[in-house]
Amino acid sequence: MYYIPAKTIISNYTKDNPWFGVNYNMNIYKGCCHGCIYCDSRSECYCINDFNKVRAKENAIEIIHKELKGKRRTGVIGTGAMSDPYNPFEKDLMLTRKALDEINTFNFGAAIATKSNLITRDIDILKKIKKHSPVIAKMTITTFEDDLCKKIEPNVCVSSERFEAINKLSSNGVFTGILLMPILPFINDNEENIIDIVKKAYECGAKFVFAYKMGVTLRQNQRDYYYEQLQKLFPYRKLVPKYKNTFGNRYEYASTNSKKLTFIFKNECEKLGVLYKMNDIILSYQNQYKREQISWF
Repeated sequence: MYYIPAKTIISNYTKDNPWFGVNYNMNIYKGCCHGCIYCDSRSECYCINDFNKVRAKENAIEIIHKELKGKRRTGVIGTGAMSDPYNPFEKDLMLTRKALDEINTFNFGAAIATKSNLITRDIDILKKIKKHSPVIAKMTITTFEDDLCKKIEPNVCVSSERFEAINKLSSNGVFTGILLMPILPFINDNEENIIDIVKKAYECGAKFVFAYKMGVTLRQNQRDYYYEQLQKLFPYRKLVPKYKNTFGNRYEYASTNSKKLTFIFKNECEKLGVLYKMNDIILSYQNQYKREQISWF
């Protein structure tokens, strides 16, 4: 494990953030070793050299303690935007767990995005936070099939294990759902994949499935990396020429079936009573906290 210096870890306050109602962002780690072939954080604009190498920020917990103590406003602290807070090193370092302890101590809320079932280790702290502030867990699942998952997300637990984690979180009263993104054109952009994920989410007690368009974003060096991986993983499908002919060098690569998939996705969510609109998700997990506060007192 490499450590890097940091002066600050918690961002400034943001009001009415449309992305899950997060007021602050927190990244304890830099880089990610999950190896997902599509990760946009690998792009040059984020200036993360050796992206596949995980580094932790020095004195992270001391910095977080000081920053939270000095914040004039409480709010929901998001983590997982740039690097997964539950990378393999977290199992021993427990920096994310210690940060959640600080979040609980100072009465902040938590919004966690991850691909790892290690998050279930910290259910005890999430339940403590939930007594005074909103908590939401967002598990990224892109493909229902474990075999495909192993190809495109090689160094993290497979989809079936993530569904098990969702079930465990939900069973313990943690507001949990799925980030169904990205959808990779010509790879996982099919009706069966979308329907299977929504149905399984419902069976596991997920409150929501959020899909930001039916596609993937590619830019700069990340596009080159993605194409290299496509050639290695799917050598006989000639996907790279298909991508170039279909999308050129644009930033957003929406599935050619995006309209149909979006219709199917929304229909399946509505049929099962699973939330899928961002405003509804924000209102639901924050109102759940308010209802529980009233019940608690």
